[in-house]
Amino acid sequence: MENRGVLIGSIIFVFGSFVLMVGLLVYESYKAKQMKQLVASVKSETRPTASSLPAQDFSMYKTKIGDEGREMVQIPEGPFTMGSNDGDPDEAPEHQVYLKGFYLDQKEVTQEEYMRFAKMTKRAMPRIEVFDDDQSKILKPGLAAMSVSWDEAAAYCKWAGKRPPTEAEWEKAGRGESKRKYPWGDKFVTNAANVDGSEDGYRYLAPPGSFDAGRSPYGLYDMTGNVAEWVEDSYSEHYYKKSPFRDPKGPEDSDLKVVRGGSWRETEHNARLSKRFTAKHWRTDVTIGIRCASDLDQTAGGGAES
Repeated sequence: MENRGVLIGSIIFVFGSFVLMVGLLVYESYKAKQMKQLVASVKSETRPTASSLPAQDFSMYKTKIGDEGREMVQIPEGPFTMGSNDGDPDEAPEHQVYLKGFYLDQKEVTQEEYMRFAKMTKRAMPRIEVFDDDQSKILKPGLAAMSVSWDEAAAYCKWAGKRPPTEAEWEKAGRGESKRKYPWGDKFVTNAANVDGSEDGYRYLAPPGSFDAGRSPYGLYDMTGNVAEWVEDSYSEHYYKKSPFRDPKGPEDSDLKVVRGGSWRETEHNARLSKRFTAKHWRTDVTIGIRCASDLDQTAGGGAES
């Protein structure tokens, strides 16, 4: 009888343990489901999509057609906040800058447009030195021009009767007069820019102007992502600490130039408008392209021809 009692007790213990284990598994499954729902809700709150952005009217900003036939947008005279106290050390300090009015290309230069320049000036087309896939995937006339050096970008702008924008001009055109982190606001928006990954619909380059929802306050396309863009300025890590209030031009010329806007290879964090990239003026890369500027009082008569 004693052995029988021990056996029954063992059976009850094993059964109880089994029931407890099943209960714990059901509870953990419930917790996992709740956590998954919570993460999904948090992601939807912090990562809005392009469709959630309000429609904007840019008709108030004057436009013109440059000498080479590309549309430019007038960026009005006035102050804006440049830099960031929450980014890399070379983005600080935030400071006020006052710029005279200027024009900036509404879209990045395409490969077809650069090809026209190269043929007319008898220049070689850009060479792709490093790319980890089939080059034909990024060599298409309608995609953004890339793999151009600072010197080639400056030559293109001069041929078009324009010039590279200053770093301050580029940043104001991207963020307006506020401190916004991206052209559309402070939170990254899915499908508003071509950055690293395929979530935005493009693994590599996109045709300039593909992200209507991601336009800047003045209506410029692709100020975040797609290709980064050369600007006029040379680079100095501490330039913002001594930058003049009116129309800063950057430090004295050097081999090291500034690149702005992130690219299709950058994370959303590194595609913020205040982020500063640097490169030697002779460097070429599949992530760097061209956007040109011009003064308001600039007369027509660049090198472009029809």
